[in-house]
Amino acid sequence: MFRVFRNVAMASILVTAAALAPAAQLSTDSRTAVPHEVQQLVVIDYRAMQNSSAAMDLRNRVMPADLKQFDDALRKSGFNDKNDVDQLAFALFRPDNGKDASEILETVGIAQGQFPLQEILADFRKQKLKPTLVRTNKLYPMGKTGMMVCFVDPSTMVFGSAEAVKKALDARDGIAPSLLTNSTVMDAMRSVDSEPLWSVLDKKGTEVMVKQLLGEAGSVTDYDTVRKRLISSWYSMNFQHGVKFDFSLSTGDTFTAATISSLLNAALLVRKMSGTDAEKQALSATTIDSNSGKLSVHFPTSDAEFSGLLQSPLFEGMVR
Repeated sequence: MFRVFRNVAMASILVTAAALAPAAQLSTDSRTAVPHEVQQLVVIDYRAMQNSSAAMDLRNRVMPADLKQFDDALRKSGFNDKNDVDQLAFALFRPDNGKDASEILETVGIAQGQFPLQEILADFRKQKLKPTLVRTNKLYPMGKTGMMVCFVDPSTMVFGSAEAVKKALDARDGIAPSLLTNSTVMDAMRSVDSEPLWSVLDKKGTEVMVKQLLGEAGSVTDYDTVRKRLISSWYSMNFQHGVKFDFSLSTGDTFTAATISSLLNAALLVRKMSGTDAEKQALSATTIDSNSGKLSVHFPTSDAEFSGLLQSPLFEGMVR
């Protein structure tokens, strides 16, 4: 079941670094900067990521080069990411209103905090960085990362590729629809946004996640039967007392949820037979249930057991 992590790409790889934290609810300013056609949204309490050795182990193991460049760019931009950033959100979205389901997703990041904006802008001027204007918004390059950043106010910044940031600003400025008009994702958020780390996926994102969860079982006829009935999904991770992972999936009916539950339980049994001791222990602690059209997956473990799992072939296959 741990293939649940694979599709979260750049965004949720970083979120899994979050640890003890208050609820990471997405502010209204941040929500308006997320385009309507969001396939996955991930939100974390960034300030708390230093509070758990298990969280840091996971972060250091899977953090991709792009996000390492972002960390470097933050520091070089004139502020301390650990002290100034309170919350990070990443949105993977379809840039052209979902017209082409095969198109590559864009990723935009939104950071909330108390930024020393005047110092940062002074540093930009010192580096002779000239902004690109999008209406009244100023986009600055973030070092040599290829990323752009826009401070929409002293406590909110939007970053990513130039095109992704422009799409986010179009949503925030009312030129294009924003997350606020996406009722499916907004409804899913209400189930998890009281958690310190959470993610929601729309129908397309849920289809991708379920396919990866099922592995080879996803090629059978049953998957084609249930795929069209998937609505949305959401998950959260908490590192406060060990590691807890909860995943929920909303379907059109009880039969669909029960079918996916049966397929996942079958895949889990197969994996138990071939896994390492650490993998078998983790899989034995995993529960999969369905009720009233909703599938639920729960996985708890200790910090030590989780650190052992990070070294396993199962985890290697999950993140490659």
